[in-house]
Amino acid sequence: MIRFIQIALLSLLSATADERPPNVLMICIDDLNDWVGFLDGHPDAKTPHMDLLARQGRNFSNAHCVVPVCSPSRVSVMSGLHATTHGSYDLGPSYQSIPRLKTAPCMQAWFKTNGYRTFAGGKILHHGFTGELKEAIDINLGGYGGPRPKKIINGFSRAWDWGALPESDDQMKDFQLAQKAAAALRQKHDQPFFMSVGIFRPHVPMFVPQKWFDLYERNKITLPRAPLSDLDDLPPNFKGRLNVEPTHTEVLARKQWREMVHAYLACVSFADHCVGTVLEGLRDGPNKDNTIIVLWSDHGFHLGEKQRWAKRTLWEESTRTPLLIAGPGIKPGKNCPEAVSLLDIYPTLVDLCSLPKPPQLDGLSLRPQLKDPAAARKEPVLSSSYFGNHSLRTKDWRYIHYADGAEELYDHRNDPDEFTNLASLPEHQVAKKLLAKWLPKNPAPETKTKKSQR
Repeated sequence: MIRFIQIALLSLLSATADERPPNVLMICIDDLNDWVGFLDGHPDAKTPHMDLLARQGRNFSNAHCVVPVCSPSRVSVMSGLHATTHGSYDLGPSYQSIPRLKTAPCMQAWFKTNGYRTFAGGKILHHGFTGELKEAIDINLGGYGGPRPKKIINGFSRAWDWGALPESDDQMKDFQLAQKAAAALRQKHDQPFFMSVGIFRPHVPMFVPQKWFDLYERNKITLPRAPLSDLDDLPPNFKGRLNVEPTHTEVLARKQWREMVHAYLACVSFADHCVGTVLEGLRDGPNKDNTIIVLWSDHGFHLGEKQRWAKRTLWEESTRTPLLIAGPGIKPGKNCPEAVSLLDIYPTLVDLCSLPKPPQLDGLSLRPQLKDPAAARKEPVLSSSYFGNHSLRTKDWRYIHYADGAEELYDHRNDPDEFTNLASLPEHQVAKKLLAKWLPKNPAPETKTKKSQR
């Protein structure tokens, strides 16, 4: 293996700039739903930097996660394997502890093996690049998190709290990371690089400086559509509390819905500023014309829709996520409306960089959709949450099948909010059957370890 890396590196060093494969800048944002300008998820969202990136490349406006919770989503993206292959369906198992992944090189390791210099900082993998994965990263750009108050300010718990803190962006680890990444992007590198930048906000607790709250006038903020009747035609699955998040009833009882939406929007705009700082470093340096940019979030996030908060469900608010790809050879154009998966990131980058394909990847290269945004995808996107619960998403439909056999079916052409469950109606049985045939036949059993408290 070492000899292979040395040969690949010598070859790259001797190549001209035009012959060198493209660099990769990967920006992943924690808990960012579609409340960004380029996805029209919230009319008040202010995200100018990400919106500009969307105009410069391809906006995959119907992208979905593998698992709607941090750890297994990121494990899936970095391994290129679905939860039904590796067995992590909830928060807990690290990449390093999952037996199936012992022979599955993470994305950064694969690029390093093929001659790339790797940079990483912030939250990329939930448990970090430690143990067997430590050698995958050449340059550590720093951690994540940020200042927290000693006592709860506004919220329900230490995790579910929010407010204006600290005083300036310079005190936020996300911004410190963005500055370090920008500085590295302004430098000339003697080999291609793969840089992973993980921005933690808008993840709870939702603390950012006051100026980001000041972008929004709280009393005029638009609240999500969340009619109580929306739950009337649903099975009982996933209706209750799934983790430590507050219930919507608790939020309403404390009259804090508007405050929490305000805090989330403020955090989204701060995250956008961090993205802008990183991209400014790329634009100012010598690498702008030969760097592929991919931006994504690990899953969506409920803020009252379907009487839910946070993630873990198999509805649109929880599985849908931003996904942008821009760079050399990618012409700006229309959005891609076809359903795609975050699992497609790994094979797409391997394809665009002309690297050997790893032995096994479950996703599909998005090169066809990068060339033609109307290009069809040959299979639905599969998302899973807890063992035995699955969602299948196509351009126009979502089908959910729970472990107990309960079902939901939504026609997104007429019902983008998923207010009407069509699963029991006779006229939709054919559509449901066509989707159901894609359900996994032999999903990997759940891998369980001691749960992380992050």
